[in-house]
Amino acid sequence: MKWIRIIFFILILQSFLFAQFNGQRAFQYLVKQVAFGPRNPNSQGHQACLKFLEQKLKQQADTVLLQSFDWYDAHHKKTLRLTNVIARFQPEKKRRIFLAAHWDTRPRADHDKPENQDKPIPGANDGASGVAILLEIANVLQKQPPTNVGVDLVLFDGEDYGRQGHLEEYFLGSRYFAKQYQKLKFKHEFGILIDMVGDANLNIKREGYSVKNLPWLVDRVWKTAQNMGYYEFSDQFLGYVDDDHVPLLEAGIPCIDIIDFEYPYWHTLEDTPDKCSPQSLSVVGQVLLEVLYEQ
Repeated sequence: MKWIRIIFFILILQSFLFAQFNGQRAFQYLVKQVAFGPRNPNSQGHQACLKFLEQKLKQQADTVLLQSFDWYDAHHKKTLRLTNVIARFQPEKKRRIFLAAHWDTRPRADHDKPENQDKPIPGANDGASGVAILLEIANVLQKQPPTNVGVDLVLFDGEDYGRQGHLEEYFLGSRYFAKQYQKLKFKHEFGILIDMVGDANLNIKREGYSVKNLPWLVDRVWKTAQNMGYYEFSDQFLGYVDDDHVPLLEAGIPCIDIIDFEYPYWHTLEDTPDKCSPQSLSVVGQVLLEVLYEQ
């Protein structure tokens, strides 16, 4: 009986010590972002959401950096005011990992019916889901910082701005981050990008550029997920997806992409919170925490 009590006590202690991801709270962060309205660059929703993200992360992180920059849209003849948000935890640590997502939303619903294609999308999954997970991870990192590694959370702006067929108009924030990376006083062992990870029918396959460039990291993340019983992480091959990790890889910054690209409401006005779930956010968030804390 004595040993049973000791084992029971250890299990209880581990449950308190192990970082727990709150999927319900993450979902509320998703809903909060959508409530600002579309967050496409230069919109009121974009400005309001940036203010929220900055204030929220300043309550949690040791340091918050804003990378503000202008980008000129030659096609529409207007200048965009864009901002990447970098939240740093334990900045004194030399060993560092970053987690990233994009916080902007697409200015046109070009996969919707014709009368809606010039309207900006709500971006519940495509934009808000990744940010929601990182905001909840920030809560955990504040209360229980990892022992062996410092973490930076990076929110990219301008990921989804471009016209179809004009790839140079996408990934504006990650392109800027990559150009400025050598000027930063901190570097990373690797990074993990998350995008469209709130789908209620979550199915995350292995993305091509990630497998090609960092197969060991893809294996580690997917094995971690499956060891935790999260078979939403599938061993099937997704194919090559252009996303924020590509400019980073091209600049020599190691990063993989976790993305559920088989989302029927992608780039439509139907990308709303009811298509997402706290459980999906929790699956991805808890896997990321496990990867961080096992370093």
